[in-house]
Amino acid sequence: MLQVPFYSLDYVERDLGSSLGESVDAVLKSNWYIRGTRCTAFEESFAAYCGANACVGVGNGLDALTLMLRAEIVLGRLAIGDEIIVPANTFVATVLAVCAAGLVPVLVEPDRDTCNLDVSRLEAACSTKTRGILAVHLYGRLADMPAIGEFAKSRDLLVFEDAAQAHGAVLDDRNLIASEAKQSNAAAYSFYPTKNLGAMGDGGAVVTDDLELAQVIRALSNYGSIEKYVNRYVGVNSRLDEIQAAILLAKLPHLNEWNSRRQEIAARYCAEIKNPLVRLTNVPENPQSHVWHVFPVFCERRDELQKFLKDRGIDSLIHYPIPPHLQEAFAGALSRGELRHGPLPIAEELACTELSIPMGPGMTDEQVAHVIESINIFV
Repeated sequence: MLQVPFYSLDYVERDLGSSLGESVDAVLKSNWYIRGTRCTAFEESFAAYCGANACVGVGNGLDALTLMLRAEIVLGRLAIGDEIIVPANTFVATVLAVCAAGLVPVLVEPDRDTCNLDVSRLEAACSTKTRGILAVHLYGRLADMPAIGEFAKSRDLLVFEDAAQAHGAVLDDRNLIASEAKQSNAAAYSFYPTKNLGAMGDGGAVVTDDLELAQVIRALSNYGSIEKYVNRYVGVNSRLDEIQAAILLAKLPHLNEWNSRRQEIAARYCAEIKNPLVRLTNVPENPQSHVWHVFPVFCERRDELQKFLKDRGIDSLIHYPIPPHLQEAFAGALSRGELRHGPLPIAEELACTELSIPMGPGMTDEQVAHVIESINIFV
């Protein structure tokens, strides 16, 4: 039986060959492992790739989100206790970052068809304490940043992006990420190994046009220090190390090609999966605005479908089985004023029906066909 893993990293060795090992070996021989030339080179390259003025490498994606928000507090643009709107179906890290920064997440329902923040619900979600929107490009699909930006401007709100799943997504012919359209203050990235652009360990970054914001984030991530042994802020230790930076630097030139392969696979899935029991998200008008970090399908009999696929040699995962507001970590948070939301039936429905099927640059056409055929014969 043909086996289809949920995700395989074999394509990295296929495309990079010995160059990846050589990059790591060069770091080992340099005897410089933190904030050296590789990190600087990657920050410059990734900022240029994103069309932004600055990139600050940090320890992981959660830290990128948290430090992005904390820096705005340091700069006086946000204050402890301010509310930040967040989509209710996001990965829990988005909500954890808002809480860790001393802010209050306001959970808002997603659009059922795109799984991204439903812009039509923003007005009702705002209170006198609302100061920002943290848009999430879930599954690799860009949120409606022009509409979010327009609403935020009318309310004088700050806009941030959780771009942990959207490396290389294109807003239009000129813009590689949504923040280039000047619709947001900054975008936070994760370089977890399975991301479209992944390290071989943890890593993250904040990309922004705001050089003052970048400077504060860099200081906060280095014990609050701008000058060695002189601590301006109460900071943390969260830095992108040289080995991970070297790996990312080697991978970055291949990102567009890898994303193109994901889009090819997604196009086949969207065109050829024809099972009335299985719902797909709609295809964006601009196919480049979705880089398909995950390909979600939705089925009322999700667990049966997952077992059916497993019996046919196809692995799958669920993103995500428990929405943030139902996590034990947030029990009582609503009554304590640490979280705000109303009924969230759409987020809960998505959590009960979502199944992520295999997706990645390493998939063969035969594997893609096997996934499609298997889903289509599920009854």
